[in-house]
Amino acid sequence: MKTDIEIAQQATLKPITEIAESINLSADDYEPYGYTKAKLSDKLLEKWKDKPNGKIILVTSINPTPAGEGKSTVTVGLGQALNQLGEKTVIALREPSLGPVMGLKGGAAGGGYSQVLPMEEINLHFTGDIHAITSANNLLSAVIDNHIHRDNKLQIDPRKVEWRRVVDMNDRALRQVIVGLGGSSQGIPREEGYTITAASEIMAILCLADSIEDLKSRLSKIVIGYTYDDYPVTVKDLEAEGSLTLLLKDAFKPNLVQTIENTPAVIHGGPFANIAHGCNSIIATKTAAKLGDYVITEAGFGADLGAEKFLNIKTQAGNFHPDAVVIVATVRALKMHGGVSKKDLNTENIDALEKGIENLNKHIDTIEQFGLPYVVAINKFPTDTAAETHFIESWCHSRKIDVALADVWAKGGAGGFELAKEVMKKTMTSEVHFTRTYESNEMLEMKIRKIAQAIYGADDIELSSKAKKQIIFFEQQGWGNLPVCMAKTQYSLSDDPALLGRPSGFTISIRELKASIGAGFIVVLTGDVMTMPGLPKTPAALHMDLDVNGKIKGLS
Repeated sequence: MKTDIEIAQQATLKPITEIAESINLSADDYEPYGYTKAKLSDKLLEKWKDKPNGKIILVTSINPTPAGEGKSTVTVGLGQALNQLGEKTVIALREPSLGPVMGLKGGAAGGGYSQVLPMEEINLHFTGDIHAITSANNLLSAVIDNHIHRDNKLQIDPRKVEWRRVVDMNDRALRQVIVGLGGSSQGIPREEGYTITAASEIMAILCLADSIEDLKSRLSKIVIGYTYDDYPVTVKDLEAEGSLTLLLKDAFKPNLVQTIENTPAVIHGGPFANIAHGCNSIIATKTAAKLGDYVITEAGFGADLGAEKFLNIKTQAGNFHPDAVVIVATVRALKMHGGVSKKDLNTENIDALEKGIENLNKHIDTIEQFGLPYVVAINKFPTDTAAETHFIESWCHSRKIDVALADVWAKGGAGGFELAKEVMKKTMTSEVHFTRTYESNEMLEMKIRKIAQAIYGADDIELSSKAKKQIIFFEQQGWGNLPVCMAKTQYSLSDDPALLGRPSGFTISIRELKASIGAGFIVVLTGDVMTMPGLPKTPAALHMDLDVNGKIKGLS
């Protein structure tokens, strides 16, 4: 069996100019980045403001497991299937972070015959967007420390600087550091720390802004810390929004690439869904909606994280909603949620499926709460037995849930025809009664509680003393009307990664809150979740190489 990278390297890519022409782009609408990539103009939304939007299909999934779910693979395969069926379709995805690529999760360009290409470049440095975000973030850090070192006219309390440096790599050693050591000429010593670039507020801002003007305005509102008198200090106070915007001017433009079957794909932005809002950029999704009759996009991890934030945060910022949702599940992952160990997944086990399918049931319940039509997609693996896939199909049919088998890893678009037809039927016959989990004017604690109870299935929330004080302070600052962005383990509906399936009788522990005023939400940290991941015992990077002919090996 060929690996993902072997399949990708044997694919025939069209010049990006041909891909652009296939979606009616003129030469003024994009800038080629070599032969197979391009930057789309950030003025396209204004240019096509009167053009009807295509139907937006959100792809989400059950809680991920080491067994794999293949949400990006299904997203790409579904887009290819719709194109093969004669529907003009554009795919909209996030950009992969080097942290997971070199760590445990691997790349995020799909898999098998449902990949976006060139997968090597997309999974590595791509067009430099994430590096630009890293540079902008760390420029701000340098400006903050320089201001404190020089004269500190703003009276920034070094103990209350909230802004952290970032790097696009899993590096646990940088979670807590001390900067400014080495004497009086090196700055003011203070505690500091790094997060991964995907969790930077600047990443969120780039993904939620709808124009360069909006980008600069949001950057200016970033709260970097507080004065000795607890007054918020912003980027505008530091007069740094112009230089930050300058560093992001090209990164703000969405990227155009293609799939193995030459379906157009717009890839832009890369926030994680477990510690950030988990969606590609608004400008990318909306631009794709102007380019195609269908837009297939995804949100990170399960519906309890990525989809919740897509629907409660992104749609509010962008003033739109999806027309339908695809909920991806696999036999293997459902068996793990039913108690089967990874080494035993290749053995047929209907009893484990019956237990594990309750995880899927909860995510279905979540999407129903939002009032959106949906289809369950069974992402087929070679080890699945007919009895196992039949069990899931029968379970769905008995509950009048539309379900389709997707064999897109092995067959590309042709393996997604059944799913594509179900999705088209949903968008033509089902009504959307979109509603969010909470209202903007509700108190922060109520918003957090509603997500914990309605989306996770928790009994209640437990606020630390720090979180209680922060909620009071944030609401005094006038930030209580903002959405909340929950940082929680992706592996469980609870905040305990070991609780698989559909746990009950649990409480969500709220550790602390972070004010992301530029992004326009309040980050809520639950349990032991960290904003800087670490590498596993055997990182994926140890299996990667470049041969004498410049051919990449081991990337997945």
